[in-house]
Amino acid sequence: MTVLLSHSDAYLREFDGTVVEKMPMGVVLDKTAFFPGGGGQPCDFGFFIQDKEKYVVTGIKRHEGKLVHLTDTNQLEEGQNVQGVIDWDHRYQLMRTHTALHILCGVVWRDFGALVTGGDMKPMAARMDFELEQMSADFARNIEVLVNDEIHAGRPIVIKTLPRDEALKIPDLIRTKINLLPESIKEIRVVDIVGLDLQADGGTHVGNTREVGIVRVVKHESKGKINKRLRIELD
Repeated sequence: MTVLLSHSDAYLREFDGTVVEKMPMGVVLDKTAFFPGGGGQPCDFGFFIQDKEKYVVTGIKRHEGKLVHLTDTNQLEEGQNVQGVIDWDHRYQLMRTHTALHILCGVVWRDFGALVTGGDMKPMAARMDFELEQMSADFARNIEVLVNDEIHAGRPIVIKTLPRDEALKIPDLIRTKINLLPESIKEIRVVDIVGLDLQADGGTHVGNTREVGIVRVVKHESKGKINKRLRIELD
C-alpha cells in the first residue's frame, strides 16, 4: 500500500519514492506526496524526475485498491527511484479552497445547525449544499461576513489521526447527512480548526485560517425543499 505523505505534511512539495509496480497507464510508488483526490477535492498534478529525465504526472487513478500515478511515459520500471515534484500552485489553491469549505461548514453548523448534503471544489472556487429550508441574499451576505471573520481570526489548523472508536465519540464529527466512512476504516483522520470546527476529513488544508485569504459568497441556490446551495470564490 502506498504511504500518503500528504496526510502528514500537506506542505511537502518534493519527495523521493520507488516504483513498486508498473501498469499500462502509469506506476505505483511505495510512497507519494501526490494527493490522490477524494471528498470533492481533485487530485494533484506534477512530474517525476528519474535519471535526469522529466516525466509529467497528469493525475492519480485508483485501480484495484492501488494508487496509480498517470504519466506521459512507459519508460519507468519497477525498482527505479524517482523524485516527485508537486504542482504547488495547483495544490496550494486547493488547500486554501478546501479549508474555506471547512470554515463555511463550521459557521453554518455553529450558527444554524445544518448538516452538509453535498459539495465540490476546484482551485479557488467551490460549492457546498446544506440541509436548510430557507436561503436568501441576506443570509448569504451574513455567511460571507461570518466566514471572513473566522479567517481573519487566524485560527490554527491541527491534523490528528485517531482510532475509529475514539474518533466517533467526538460529538458531531461527521457533518455530512450520510456517514461516508466505510466500516473497514479503523483509523480516522481529523481536521481541527481550533475553536471553530472539528471534522473527519482526508484532504489537504492550510495551517492557519489566514492563509485562506478572502472568501466571497457569489451565489445561493435552492436545490430542493430542504437542500440549499452556497457557491464561494476566493481572492
